[in-house]
Amino acid sequence: MKLLAGKTTVVTGAARGIGAAIALKLAEQGSNIAFTYVSDSSTDKANLLVQQIQAMGVQAKAYQTNAADYAATEAFINSVLSDFGNIDVCVNNAGISKDNLLLRMSAEQWNDVINTNLNSVYNVTKQVIKPMMKAKAGSIINMSSIIGIRGNAGQSSYAASKAGIIGFTKSIAAELGSRNIRCNAIAPGFIETDMTAYLKEGDAGNAFLSKIPLGRFGKAEEIANTTLFLASDLSSYITGQVISVCGGLNI
Repeated sequence: MKLLAGKTTVVTGAARGIGAAIALKLAEQGSNIAFTYVSDSSTDKANLLVQQIQAMGVQAKAYQTNAADYAATEAFINSVLSDFGNIDVCVNNAGISKDNLLLRMSAEQWNDVINTNLNSVYNVTKQVIKPMMKAKAGSIINMSSIIGIRGNAGQSSYAASKAGIIGFTKSIAAELGSRNIRCNAIAPGFIETDMTAYLKEGDAGNAFLSKIPLGRFGKAEEIANTTLFLASDLSSYITGQVISVCGGLNI
């Protein structure tokens, strides 16, 4: 029996990178997948991901929508419920970074990061808990970051958004535990994606690697494996926790 057989999972920001790896991993374990993407440029990747998931024998659908928009998110979740019938797992993965020193950071840059990374988690979670409460079951997994735990110069907006996710996660876990709804966070370290490709270059890349006890960047599949654990009954007595997947960077 597959770990998520018959389940339906919502994943935000899944056209590429960590989100795509999560969607594929959970589909491999039997979950139907409803995922979001924002940009027109990601449409081809989203369609390809749908085909890859459907080839595993489960349902999949891509929704072009912005999780940072409350009204659009409400409409999206209503569409998922109409298309799939239920929502058992929610993975809040959508995120961006606009790194800059605070002295040079514009209000627009700050707000873009907070809206995409933090407000989207509120928007989606607010909607998915309704069917989960009715079913008296569910797992919500929020993608934070090691930067949300440690902070980092030049990333105050990103760190604030990811630290906010941790506080939100713990609060929702406390609110909804009595309804058998679990809420946990994952804090990835430096993971090999398009967003982090520049970190591996030259002396700067070597400096980052020197701080990681395992001596390498992580892979998107390693985040997906942790997500699968938290989505499944393997973690049925775990809620309100933050799991760092960072190669020891947070020791």
